[in-house]
Order: sequence, then structure tokens, then C-alpha cells
Amino acid sequence: MTSAERAAAAFAEEHGGAADAVWSAPGRVNLIGEHTDYNDGFVLPFALPHRTAVAIRPRTDGLLSTATYGSDGRLHRSPETSIDELRPGSPTGWAAYPAGVAWALREAGFTLGGADLVIAGDVPTGAGLSSSHALECATALALLDTAHAAPGQPGAPSLGEIARLVQRAENDFAGAPTGLLDQTASLACTEAHALFFDVRSGDAEQIPFDPLSAGLELLVIDTRVKHSHSESGYGERRRGCERAAELLGRKALRDVTAAELPTVLPQLPEELRPLVRHVVTENDRVLATVDELRAGRYAEIGPLLNGSHVSLRDDYRISCPELDLAVDTALATGALGSRMIGGGFGGSAIALVPVADRPRIEQAVLDAFAQAHLTEPRLFTAVPSAGAGRDR
Repeated sequence: MTSAERAAAAFAEEHGGAADAVWSAPGRVNLIGEHTDYNDGFVLPFALPHRTAVAIRPRTDGLLSTATYGSDGRLHRSPETSIDELRPGSPTGWAAYPAGVAWALREAGFTLGGADLVIAGDVPTGAGLSSSHALECATALALLDTAHAAPGQPGAPSLGEIARLVQRAENDFAGAPTGLLDQTASLACTEAHALFFDVRSGDAEQIPFDPLSAGLELLVIDTRVKHSHSESGYGERRRGCERAAELLGRKALRDVTAAELPTVLPQLPEELRPLVRHVVTENDRVLATVDELRAGRYAEIGPLLNGSHVSLRDDYRISCPELDLAVDTALATGALGSRMIGGGFGGSAIALVPVADRPRIEQAVLDAFAQAHLTEPRLFTAVPSAGAGRDR
């Protein structure tokens, strides 16, 4: 049963009738371009087949009710709340994500008469695969549908505008200082492609990405760990990048080139130099990866993935022993390239592997984690899939 089917069935059970619509949005893997989005840089994500679905029926009393179908097979309900009374910081927990979207839409001038939402999904949580943004994007589309402003309807906001509304919900309501990568990927990716996205200009290009055609697969290694300093560490690094740009008199670190690094790094406090070096070199790695994919040279992106991981580990300092073990083991047993993805301090790594070698690489990773007395990781193959849309 798909996430959309589970959401529809749970809605009927909870509310005694069918939902008016079901919208869903995927999680994502960022092939390369980590921590470049909030620096006005380049990213290259693709959507996963794993999705979060929101079944919805409009109300006329201005109230928002939300319930989530959990992995335990039970519905977990949040108290009804008035959309007009939503304020940043309340509610908290998982309910802050759909509530924050309703707040952001209301603040942007959309008329919401209230709604019942039932949510179901299979995007792994805590894995750095953007499960929260999948939820927020699906909620945004579902609520816009009740306001007659969903994609395809007259006067509907663009996908880029919806992404920025979801970003506002995340930043200003839920209090997470995220960039635009995750929302844009969830909304705009297409099957068998990666999305080459210029965060500053908003320009996007669908780049063909079908590793299987070259006898390769992209293995996701979910370490199932998330260290306590992940959120604070993300915020510290974002503030450090903003401070470095300010000191250099640049709008963002996007405006620093690799050729300038020997000149500009000595102008900065020592603690900011590695942050700048990562962002600048990572932007170049994105551009190089796009060139390789355009030429169909999938195997050639392996060293670029490796370079990204080393930069994230040594310059941005957001890796952890579990991620390093996953990457090192994959590379030692035949992966062409591997790197951590996401915010860091836990979550997932990816590895570009020959199809014939995948079972052996997977087993080596499992054995390495067992020998280190770590939680068994979750392994699956990432297939570039479709972005958000209406299921029924």
C-alpha cells in the first residue's frame, strides 16, 4: 500500500468519510552541493520514491486538525487549533510542521477556511533525507488546493514561491534555519533526473541521471544515528558563513571563486577559513558533476563525491564516526565514490556502486557496523523519482 493509499484509508477511518484530495511529496537525496544553498550557491538533488502523503478535507470553521498514521499502525492526533491564532512556537513537535505551513500561507494572504489532515509516509525520519520538508510540501499543496490555488489552478503560486513559503514555515515558525534545497527538490524534481538548482537566481535545469544505465546504483546508508549537537552545529556554521561574507564585503560566499581563496582566506579569522573553503570548493564540485552527468560519464563523479566528503569532514567538520565508517568501508570494498549527505552529525551517506558489487559492499558495511558495536544501518538503493503532486 502506498503512502497515499494509507493516508486515504486512515482519513476515512478517522473522519467517517473520504478525503477530498490526497497530495504527496518525496524525500530527497542531494547528490552533491552540501551547505551551499544558504550561501546562494548550487545544489544537485534528486527525489526519492519514498513519500509523505496528506489526505485533506476542507472545513468552514477555521480550525486545523492533524493526525499522523504512525509506523505502529496507530493514529497520533494533535489538538485542533485555529488557523487565525497560529503563532510561531506553538504548537511544537511534529505538529509544528503542518501548522507552520498553514501559518505561512495565511501570512502570505491565502484564505484558509480550516481543514482536516491525515498524514502517512515512508520517508525515513532522522536520516538526512528531508522527511520534514516532504511533510511540509505535501501539506502546502493540500492546503493550497482548499484555497483553489494549487499548481495548475488560476492564480496559483509557482513552485519556487511555494518553496519559499515552506522555507518561511521552517525558519520562522518551527525555528529551523534551513535553506531552499530541500523544499525545491521535493517540489520540483522529476523522474530519472537530478535538479541542477541555482539558489540565487532560482534557475533550475533537469539533468538526466540514470546510473542504472551505466551499470551503477546509488546506495543510501542510513546510519540511524543523530548526535545531539546537529541543530546547534548547523546554526553555528550558517552564522559563520554569513559573518565571513560580511567581512569579505560579499553578498554571499557564492561570490568568492576558488582562484581567490589564497587571497581572501588570510583576511578572515582562522575559524572561518575552512567554512569558506568548503563552500567555494563545493560549488565547483557541483558544476563539475553537472558536466560529467551531461556527458553521461556517471563513473567520473565518484572522485567528486569523495572530495565533498573530505571537505565536509575536515573543513566543515560536520561528519561523525558512523558516517566516516560508512564512507570508508564502501570505498574500501569497491564503491566508486561516497560521501555523507544532509546537515551532518549523523543521518545518511551515499555510495556510487557497481550493480554487481552492491551486495558485497552492503554486507561489508553491515559487518563494519557490527564489529564497531553500532546500531545496524538501514540500506537501500536510491532511484531518482518524481516530485510532489496530487495522488487522488
